[in-house]
Amino acid sequence: MRLACSHQATRSLIGRLVSMTASTDSDQRAHTKNPDFGHPLLTQPLTSYAAGGGCACKIPPGELEDAVAGLHGISDERVLVGLDAGDDAAAIRISGNQAIISTADFFTPVVNDPYDWGRIAATNALSDVYAMGGTPLTVINLVGWPRELIPLEVLTEVLRGGMDIANAAGAPVTGGHSISSPEPIYGMAATGIADPDKLMRNDVAEAGLPITLTKPIGVGILNNRHKKTGERFEQAIEVMTTLNADAAKVAVAAGVRAATDVTGFGLLGHLYKMCRASGVGARLDSSAIPVVEGARESLADGFIPGGSRRNLEWVREYLQAPGLSEEELVLLADAQTSGGLLVIGEIPGYPVIGETTALEEGADTFLEIS
Repeated sequence: MRLACSHQATRSLIGRLVSMTASTDSDQRAHTKNPDFGHPLLTQPLTSYAAGGGCACKIPPGELEDAVAGLHGISDERVLVGLDAGDDAAAIRISGNQAIISTADFFTPVVNDPYDWGRIAATNALSDVYAMGGTPLTVINLVGWPRELIPLEVLTEVLRGGMDIANAAGAPVTGGHSISSPEPIYGMAATGIADPDKLMRNDVAEAGLPITLTKPIGVGILNNRHKKTGERFEQAIEVMTTLNADAAKVAVAAGVRAATDVTGFGLLGHLYKMCRASGVGARLDSSAIPVVEGARESLADGFIPGGSRRNLEWVREYLQAPGLSEEELVLLADAQTSGGLLVIGEIPGYPVIGETTALEEGADTFLEIS
């Protein structure tokens, strides 16, 4: 969807910034970064220009479902995955053995370093393609920028980070769209391809299979601490800038049919959505769930994103977790940015955190946690 503004001016701006990105030496960037605000031209931390940050600024899942209820598009037999199950991306068959994957994702700054924000946002956008079992083909930039508040040189760093990740994924950046906005926003629309017979979806999970998680959770809590204190957590940045490409490739090779990625609705939220769409339940072993270093300590210190609390309230009525504290449940519902794949099936090299279960008719408890 294009917002009302000059298409020619937009392409000119994006083209100029991409050109600046390609021509500026990366060593210069390393020498000019402000460790406090993220860039020498910033007069306050980058994350302070926005009320939320990362996938934690998503519209709460319950409210979003209410907003789109009753909206129905045209029926088309080429649509393999569309609006019905709220999956990670759309899948459209274009030939007998090929489908196009289409998705978009953007958010406000999740870290103060603009280059890292760009890398994280790009990794997050590409994750939807991988979650469907696809291979990225191309990406375009999506930008909202408060030009009167933040110099365009900062945007150049954001775009540089996004381009570096896109290059690593083998997906050329082929354009973009920008608007002036009161808060900085960055993300990408990504297009990929997949074999229609090997798509991974969120509505085909079967009972009696292992549940695998490919990245640790807890980055939302560390990002909240970073926003409030300025402390930098390299372990969280490493998690958020690691592409899900390898995990997806292994999952597809293993014959996995059901998967999703763990982002703004948290582990519990995304697992609940998958179970509800598939008509199965899930039993989790909380001790088996990997957690990024420092997240538990930051949670105990009171650093909790508002999105994580909203996620827990959304799924609370559908889960049973005797013996788990409120803090432990908040961690499991923590709003992730650029999280891992949640895979129904066991794949080599990644931890199994539970199993899917048969759901009794009329049951309203989808998730059991011990």
